[in-house]
Amino acid sequence: MKTLKLLAAAALLSCFTANAQELVIRIDDMGALHSVNTASIDTYQNGIAKSVEVIAVGAWFPEAVKMLKENPGLDVGIHLAITSEWENVKWRPLTDCPTLVDENGYFFPMMGPNPAYPGQSVMENASKFDIKEIEKEFRAQIELALKNIPQITHISGHMMSTAYSSEVNALVQKLSKEYNLPSVDRFDAFEQYDFEYVGYDGPKATAEEKLASFIKMLDKLEKGKRYMFVDHPAYNDSEMQTVMHVGYEDVAVDRQGVTDLLKNPEVKKAIRERGIKLIDINTLTKSLPRGEASAKMTKAAEKYLAAVEKAGQDLHSIMILKDGKVIYEKWMSEGKEDTPHILNSVSKTFTSMAVGLAISEGKLALDEKLVDIFPEHCPENPSEYLKEITVEHLLTMSCGHSTDPTHESWEVKDRSWIRFFMEHPVTHKPGTLFCYNSLGTYVLSAIVQKRTGEKLVDYLYPRLFRPLGINNVRWIESHEGINTGGWGLFLKTEDLAKMGLMILQKGQFDGKQIVPAEWIEAASSAQVSCVPAGMNSDDADKLRKVAKTSDWLQGYGYQMWRCRYNAFRADGANGQYIIMIPDKNAVVVTTANIRDMQGEINLIWKYIYPAL
Repeated sequence: MKTLKLLAAAALLSCFTANAQELVIRIDDMGALHSVNTASIDTYQNGIAKSVEVIAVGAWFPEAVKMLKENPGLDVGIHLAITSEWENVKWRPLTDCPTLVDENGYFFPMMGPNPAYPGQSVMENASKFDIKEIEKEFRAQIELALKNIPQITHISGHMMSTAYSSEVNALVQKLSKEYNLPSVDRFDAFEQYDFEYVGYDGPKATAEEKLASFIKMLDKLEKGKRYMFVDHPAYNDSEMQTVMHVGYEDVAVDRQGVTDLLKNPEVKKAIRERGIKLIDINTLTKSLPRGEASAKMTKAAEKYLAAVEKAGQDLHSIMILKDGKVIYEKWMSEGKEDTPHILNSVSKTFTSMAVGLAISEGKLALDEKLVDIFPEHCPENPSEYLKEITVEHLLTMSCGHSTDPTHESWEVKDRSWIRFFMEHPVTHKPGTLFCYNSLGTYVLSAIVQKRTGEKLVDYLYPRLFRPLGINNVRWIESHEGINTGGWGLFLKTEDLAKMGLMILQKGQFDGKQIVPAEWIEAASSAQVSCVPAGMNSDDADKLRKVAKTSDWLQGYGYQMWRCRYNAFRADGANGQYIIMIPDKNAVVVTTANIRDMQGEINLIWKYIYPAL
């Protein structure tokens, strides 16, 4: 009965939010001051802020980096700056760009002409600005930010630095595409991402006025539309009390009011009562397109959820894509739309993509021998079979081991897991025996790290995660400082759907080739015959009799399983699935805590598949 109530509540919530007003609460200027940094985190942790913009040239940028690493769920943008407005605190460019600075080497204080600062605005000096210097400086700021905060998802402009002229607007558009970072402060961003900026609807001089005007603004938001609200939290403390420019002297008091507003219980209540859905900029710019479920699919999904309930399956989420659009989505039990979920061995498919990318970049080859890649971990007098193991054998779990050494390795803390893997007995000629082996995927992660000089997660950020719009990535590391590869990745349900769509589309996503098509084809094809985890193919002859009803006997590719119905999948213990179905141009994603994974996928085939 409890599960049934959860399913009903999830259904109501899904209907409730489908046509909700979506609102981004964006806070600016993190990195400029300590007070701004602490207030930004405060309004995220205890308030309604969802996205924060970081000034890489700010004096407090290093502190901002530390704080953002501790709060990976806060969506981050790089706030490109070519102005520095305060009198008592300034910032300079990262590069040599003499046309962009005043006589003291600081950025000009104002964007537009201001009688209090004659001749000291960007607009008054724009004719002198060299666009090549602007590009060089913007690149430097972007690359410094990405180096320190790889989860950055977008670009914005401090005081509209990214859109004060058509030439700069075009430059930022170019950088946006190159770095896979949507720019939200361009002239055409509103049309591209279908949103409107909103502000206080009335006076905002005092805290009381801010509250009333903000709630008045909320009342005017229309269902089914998306909006962005921008302001600048800080505290009325000794640091902020020194910050000002002529015409704006009460900065500390004003920005304390912003902090209080964003944490105000009345504001939270007003948002909840009006059915407003708070989102971040990554969701605004990189969420998958939504479509309408057919009547047949809606009915099938209802029957599926009823069957899940009857079977006692603890399903956490399901998302269904058809023809590139999300047509059905639900979260229930422990599942949450905006919270990363443990993926277990779904992690392996992400590792496979990293290997394919490294091969495409000439840093690795399928036929390279393990003993040649890691001679320092090779045992003395290695067996002939060990010397034959290649990268491809690791990918297909056909290294020749008759048992899986993974769980034993977890107890090893005094030596390398790579060495432990290489010491495990290789009883069969590599390529002749399938034995599910998560530690082999860990070795693949180690290979990528050795050949690229980057941990798996860092290597994948610019090549996979950022192009797909996946942020807040967490991947567990071993005691050796290597991402575990075969397990330990945490992502959200929609992140998995993006990955599935990219693979279904032969490595393409949003018009770009993310992973080589030939790698996707090889990875998703049956490279070897296979059996369920926990046994090897020498012991599985009797299972061949039930091959037609088993999704663990259809063949194994490069860290992906083949399924019935000409489908293939990323697969993680306890019910984590990305199921790609080419014949239906569809993807089905689940997160769960379900031990009977064949039972789980059987219900998908029975109810969801026929309705696609």
